[in-house]
Amino acid sequence: MRKPIIAGNWKMYKTIPEARELVTGLKEKLKETDQVEVVVCPPFTALAPVAELIKGSGIGLGAQNLFWEEEGAYTGEVSPVMLRDLGCEYVIIGHSERRQYFGETDEMVNKKVKAALGHKLRPIICVGETLAQREAGETETLVANQVEKALAGVAAADLPQVVIAYEPIWAIGTGRSSTGEDANQVIGLIRKTIARLYQQELADQVRIQYGGSVKPENIKEFMAQPEIDGALVGGASLKVDSFMAIVDF
Repeated sequence: MRKPIIAGNWKMYKTIPEARELVTGLKEKLKETDQVEVVVCPPFTALAPVAELIKGSGIGLGAQNLFWEEEGAYTGEVSPVMLRDLGCEYVIIGHSERRQYFGETDEMVNKKVKAALGHKLRPIICVGETLAQREAGETETLVANQVEKALAGVAAADLPQVVIAYEPIWAIGTGRSSTGEDANQVIGLIRKTIARLYQQELADQVRIQYGGSVKPENIKEFMAQPEIDGALVGGASLKVDSFMAIVDF
């Protein structure tokens, strides 16, 4: 049985005082539960103070990006070693905003995935199509290709540590979301792709989230689907009440 994972991607929001306030509110409202894994992904500047606050709370810590080298002359980058040092367990890799604004390619995503796994970080690998690609009927081919390239060279033994987030780009930050049925269909395709690359037993262990304008109003629709194992939440993770309403689906 796959344990659902709800992860909040704070993106470029929250100063350190704001991050402390948000996490303190989450801790107060989050009951001890074994039913759902909860992860917060603050900006780099807030990782250390958030890590301190969530100790012993059951809330997991994730970063929003990493570089694939352990150290070196890479101005502005953060290594997997540094993330582990801060107490991170997860790291988001290949988010569409990274691909769109910073030129991340499937090959770069793959390097980051392997670097994360090599340092005991669990990658949340983002895949998804644009509206134009969807309307052209390219969703299945494109998403399967992104999954295949992201996992290239990843050992079968590491696969259970991987989380995949299906985020249709046309639904991110737009207020538009996929239907539960449509998301379930694409996520089912992702699982079939993993089964083809590895084997069905391993594919059945991989948790696959939906992301893209997830809100308290639509979380039940997604979580009712058999293939969907949680959500990668953007804007709704920035307020205690809305994020808790999603966690308590």
